[in-house]
Amino acid sequence: MILRTTALAALLSGSALCAQAAAPADVVAIYADIALAGYEDSLVRAKELKSALDALAAAPTEKTLEEARAAWIEARVPYQQTEVFRFGNPVVDDWEGKVNAWPLDEGLIDYVEGDTGLNDENPFSGVNVIANPSLEVSGTTLDATEITPALLQEMHEIDGIEANVTTGYHAIEFLLWGQDLNGTEAGAGTRPATDFDTANCTGGNCDRRVAYLLAAADLLIADLEDAVALWSEGGEGRGAVTADPVQGLVMAFTGMGSLSYGEQAGERMQLGLLLHDPEEEHDCFSDNTHASHFYDGLGIRNVYTGSYRRIDGSEIVGPSLYEVVREKDPALADALLADLDTTMEKMTEIVDQAESGTAYDQLIGAGNDEGNAIVQAAIDALIAQTRNIERAVAVVGLEPIAIEGSDSLDNPEAVFE
Repeated sequence: MILRTTALAALLSGSALCAQAAAPADVVAIYADIALAGYEDSLVRAKELKSALDALAAAPTEKTLEEARAAWIEARVPYQQTEVFRFGNPVVDDWEGKVNAWPLDEGLIDYVEGDTGLNDENPFSGVNVIANPSLEVSGTTLDATEITPALLQEMHEIDGIEANVTTGYHAIEFLLWGQDLNGTEAGAGTRPATDFDTANCTGGNCDRRVAYLLAAADLLIADLEDAVALWSEGGEGRGAVTADPVQGLVMAFTGMGSLSYGEQAGERMQLGLLLHDPEEEHDCFSDNTHASHFYDGLGIRNVYTGSYRRIDGSEIVGPSLYEVVREKDPALADALLADLDTTMEKMTEIVDQAESGTAYDQLIGAGNDEGNAIVQAAIDALIAQTRNIERAVAVVGLEPIAIEGSDSLDNPEAVFE
């Protein structure tokens, strides 16, 4: 119900949009305020997640494990709405990989079933740092005797391999759920609480698994504190978009377009649909992908409308990109808003499927024509809104934006080569 309620609130907020002209400086100031609020909310939820993980470590039961999983899912709600600030802003893009990198080769972190999760192209994909207190990296021995935030930072994307993800939300997700071995059938990961129980240990190395989980949570909090600093007064992220307000508008539109097209429609949705591969879904261990897609879409809409509903229920509302576009072309401004609303409707259909028992990985399965069509409709909506984002940029008179592409959209045949 939380997703449907949020969607309805977002759609209704469009009726309150101002029809007056908005100065670029005022628009980018609200843009930065929304970014700051989103990261502040993400930090609050990350600290709540850490508390739930502490409780799991202290008393590992199925109840405390489920509460930790629920806290992880709640932590994703504000964070996914911040992803729109990543594209077009290099300082944010450089930071983002520490907290939301995916997909990951989970065998680097912990045990896997047989050879599942292993990658022939990644020599570290089966290292299992939780089981091994020392690692050989490019001829050098890495001391992993004590699992600390510093160690996880050092190992993250080790040897320059992006799949060597050891930090952030998805490392924590894997530890909480374990592998999802169900393919495109029903079910998420089923890691037992005893994997964290040092007195009744399953999976081996329970003390090190707990240490990893808590270190990853501490590091996530520290990284989100850095993000809050980036968008606070005097922060580099805020300064990058407010120093030159016109260029700040370009950055805002770039974030909307690149997340809509290359990232979400392409890498996160079309690729998995083309391959019918659950390994390509964003939250593949927890089966929370429907929510991540929904809140990514909502984040794009937040930026266009200059509005954001915080986790405490309060709202930030101010001069918006919608008003900037409307001053030049009211019809286009309304058309883009309608596109964004259509996207949210299509994302809500994916959420409804998940809440009715059909997870995202089932929707993209081979032979599920109805499910495939539901996902494709959301992809098509994202592509359509991207085209009007590009038109809006031109109408406003800004320099053309560089929207990130995706082979799965621009050259689908390349996916199968």
